[in-house]
Amino acid sequence: MEYNPKDIENKWQSYWNENNSFEPDDSYKKEKKYILSMFPYPSGRIHMGHVRNYCLGDAFARYFRKANYNVLHPIGWDSFGMPAENAAIKHKLHPKKWTYENIDYMRDELKALGLSFSSTREFATSDELYTKWEQEFIIKMYEKDLLYRKSTTVNWCEPCHTVLANEQVEEGCCWRCDTPVEQKEMPGYYVAITKYAQELLDDLKSLEGEWPSQVLTMQENWIGRSEGLEFTFDLSKDSRYKLNKNFTSYNVFTTRPDTIYGVSYSALAPEHPIVKYIVENKLLSEEKINKIKAMQKVSERDRATMPKQGVSLEIDVIHPLTAEKIPVWVANFVLASYGGGAVMAVPAHDQRDFEFAREYDLPIKQVIVGPDGLIERMTEAYTGEGELINSESFTGLKNTKAKKAIIYHFEQNSNGVKQINFKLRDWGVSRQRYWGAPIPFVHCDDCGLVPEKIKNLPIALPEDVEITGEGNPLDTHPTWKHCKCPNCGKDAIRETDTLDTFVQSSWYFLRYATNPKKWNKEGISQADSDYWMDVDQYIGGIEHAILHLLYARFFTKVLNDLEYTNSREPFKRLLTQGMVLKDGAKMSKSKGNVVDPDLIVEKYGADTARLFILFAAPPTKELEWNDSAVDGAFRFIRKFAERSSHVSEDAAKNFSNIDHSTLNKEEKEARKKVYEALEKSNDVFAKTYAFNTLIAASMEAMNALQAQDNELVWAEGYYILTNILEPIIPHLSWELADKLFARKNFDDKLEVKEEVFTLDSIILAVTINGKKRCEIEVSPSATKDEILASAKDNSSKWIEGKEIIKEIVVPNKLVNLVIKG
Repeated sequence: MEYNPKDIENKWQSYWNENNSFEPDDSYKKEKKYILSMFPYPSGRIHMGHVRNYCLGDAFARYFRKANYNVLHPIGWDSFGMPAENAAIKHKLHPKKWTYENIDYMRDELKALGLSFSSTREFATSDELYTKWEQEFIIKMYEKDLLYRKSTTVNWCEPCHTVLANEQVEEGCCWRCDTPVEQKEMPGYYVAITKYAQELLDDLKSLEGEWPSQVLTMQENWIGRSEGLEFTFDLSKDSRYKLNKNFTSYNVFTTRPDTIYGVSYSALAPEHPIVKYIVENKLLSEEKINKIKAMQKVSERDRATMPKQGVSLEIDVIHPLTAEKIPVWVANFVLASYGGGAVMAVPAHDQRDFEFAREYDLPIKQVIVGPDGLIERMTEAYTGEGELINSESFTGLKNTKAKKAIIYHFEQNSNGVKQINFKLRDWGVSRQRYWGAPIPFVHCDDCGLVPEKIKNLPIALPEDVEITGEGNPLDTHPTWKHCKCPNCGKDAIRETDTLDTFVQSSWYFLRYATNPKKWNKEGISQADSDYWMDVDQYIGGIEHAILHLLYARFFTKVLNDLEYTNSREPFKRLLTQGMVLKDGAKMSKSKGNVVDPDLIVEKYGADTARLFILFAAPPTKELEWNDSAVDGAFRFIRKFAERSSHVSEDAAKNFSNIDHSTLNKEEKEARKKVYEALEKSNDVFAKTYAFNTLIAASMEAMNALQAQDNELVWAEGYYILTNILEPIIPHLSWELADKLFARKNFDDKLEVKEEVFTLDSIILAVTINGKKRCEIEVSPSATKDEILASAKDNSSKWIEGKEIIKEIVVPNKLVNLVIKG
């Protein structure tokens, strides 16, 4: 048949739409498969990264539908967030209008690819009905002490009078006015994810073998469990008086108690209460105060990449074991968010401490020696294992044993305890911007912070706002924030902060799993969740390997504890796709290397776009765009369409009667290649995800079919190939399967026929002294003597007159003859 992609694709997309072909069955009688690709931000146009993500998910969904599973394959829109406000400023459009117009456009783009999404379960996270239930969860979390309010340090731009997200800070300056950004303390809302830190870590074990190992490692490192010693540094008498007796000590956590005798200074974070007190009361010189203030204005994230900087605080602490005075510094490398914002510094055995000590000429005292003994002049910290020296009664112990012994000593003397710490910090979910889900709390002068009544939800955004980039429009709205206290009924002020968009993407999969008929009454249906959850196959970019996946895992556990779902982990299997590159760089508008999927679909058709994106590279690897490879994908599809003319109506009905024993060599080879492709299909969807190998196997099968003329073999080949290629090139596969087999092959559970792999003969290479000279064809049952005789006969011109000193037969592979001379 002649291949006209536009006609074929329009025909079948209309058919699928009219017949609700991709809606899951509500009866829940069949075994289910929940296939989910990470949902897109509605930026206005899809890109090739979207195409790759959704074609991968669609292939799984289509495969399992044909295998008679009840398949849930939904799509939605992660529609809140800062880009909409940026676009509102740039284009003078309301964020809501900009967002929903983009959704309409992108929905059409995705439909043009023939993606088999459920249309009834689509929603945007900015829909008020989604916000309603999210606000309910937030209130329930607050009631269970899983959400709280405290002061937090934020990026602040004074000219714009607004808080900036990290993404809006460019080289320390505001993205909009280029003014240096300050660190400002403001109240904000936090989710107590640290209460689940150990469970989040432990449950990674259940995902081993189902999630990529590098993702599990990234999650483990982000949670960052560490065991160590927490102890108190007492301030010296002079230092206590200097601080007007407001502080007597501070706590320190260390994972290296074995090095405690090597402490030569202690360092505090710029945000530490003692440092703040010294700055506020001007207890140091103006020059030092200004240096500390400069440190406090830089975010922890930015300080991490800066050179080591510090200021002596001119106070001391007492070493808990030696009673020596230890000088205290403020240092930019110390994090306020970890271990109390204070460290014991051991420059001989910590590279960060070492670099700081060298910069400020502080002592370096070695207390662990490795196999090479004492280091005369240290050029870097020694971080290996060894024996303790200069450590009083612990001298001579292996440092691994000394850790436990020193912790025990501290606990026995009641001046320290064994402690487990996590790098994971509670999640700040406040955003001081308009286009987000309002946080459902009210500030009352009499009652304090009060959650809104559940019956009053959703708290919706006012639409009569102007986005200027200067401050939060909710703060300056004339009426919206003025309300009555839900508790006492007096005048109160509504919270104007909105939620981080990571919150919306942390439970959307549970919303999809709820029947849309229940959306008005339930945020999450436990009954539906019991059937659909967990997600069987999750697909998305590796860039979401830490935060999104961690927050989604956390929210699932919280919603389980709040009795909304019985699921504890959201995603059974995870496929992380590689980026799409062009000219060696990630596709982006700023680089001017974007390939528009619409143009590919218009020129070649959706099936070509799908085939190329799944064939060009294994899904987990980066994919380099290649125009000629797109042409090649189109040529294969066109050939697949045109060669279908070899399948007669009679052959299509009778190919099951093939007698394999009567076929010639080429016919048998064609059948073998077709069934190899079928085997590959089963393997790809069950284990490997390597769709490129499935497509390659299908191409080999087509080549083998063309090398023979048996109509029955052609018919059987198309019966199988249109089935296994349907997840990849669905439009043409449906057209051919419908025309040739009335689509019966889509309902047929295809089984591999072992008869096609029975060989009439095998080909063996013949090598002389390791160099290949010829090939021989022998029976699979041939004896060693028969194989050697054939090998010698076919290689006579290389061995004539020579002495054969060794004869080697490697079964099913080769014959090697070793000759003299």
